[in-house]
Amino acid sequence: MPKESALCPADSPTALFGFELRRHRKARGWSQIRLSKAVSYSVGTISMIETARRSPTEEFARHCDEALEAEGALMRLWPMVSHASAPPWFRPWLDVEATAEAIRTWAPIVVPGLLQTEEYARAVLSGEVGAAPEQIEERVIARMERQSILQRPKPPLLWVVIDEAALHRPIGNPSVMSAQLTHLLEAGQAPRITIQVLPLKTYCTTGLAGGFSIAQAHGVFDTANVESAGIVSRVTERPEDVKVLTYRYEAIRSDALPQRESLELIKETLQRWTN
Repeated sequence: MPKESALCPADSPTALFGFELRRHRKARGWSQIRLSKAVSYSVGTISMIETARRSPTEEFARHCDEALEAEGALMRLWPMVSHASAPPWFRPWLDVEATAEAIRTWAPIVVPGLLQTEEYARAVLSGEVGAAPEQIEERVIARMERQSILQRPKPPLLWVVIDEAALHRPIGNPSVMSAQLTHLLEAGQAPRITIQVLPLKTYCTTGLAGGFSIAQAHGVFDTANVESAGIVSRVTERPEDVKVLTYRYEAIRSDALPQRESLELIKETLQRWTN
């Protein structure tokens, strides 16, 4: 482990979190071994987070905050760390998504992030050219933490339309695909989640230009996140842009199967990945 002076809290939100974690731990006179026993995380994990070689999860931050009696100091830092793990162009959307009351999503290529399993997300993110393994893991963690909005006492209404091609596209391996489609079937039972599939037989071309999401929240303009090869994706609340995307979403959804039939199609496709 590097000397304490090797970690500069101004380097990044992850470095600041590591610095503060170590400061609170030492203030209580605890070793990393003592903290490990208190929070049920390995010494290696604690060491890597204290030296900014790994980003903490929200659960890790909460457990350490409670164990070290930091009075919320670590939990207040965690949102900064979560945002830092996401690509710069995507960070504004995280704020929008976290406060949304309703989200509409069109996913033409892969299952949308809010409904991805961890292994599916890891397989998708591993395809990024030049990404180091630790960067991939940080982004997997960030993607999984995004899904916490669906666990709130009153989660946002989530309407998702997925192109049937995404159910057949091999991501990872058959086991990963099987788990992902099973997860979709489970998510489709939630009262505030609607999943529809746009079948290939409709020959619909409206949404082939790329996926997008539209978020609604009380008292603010609707906001959209438009995906297009990542580097040019953008978040916009311009009424003209959002209106066009809303019309496009409704056009796509009008060709999609109803939820019951969509879940049946997912169940049928699941057999392909389990046989």
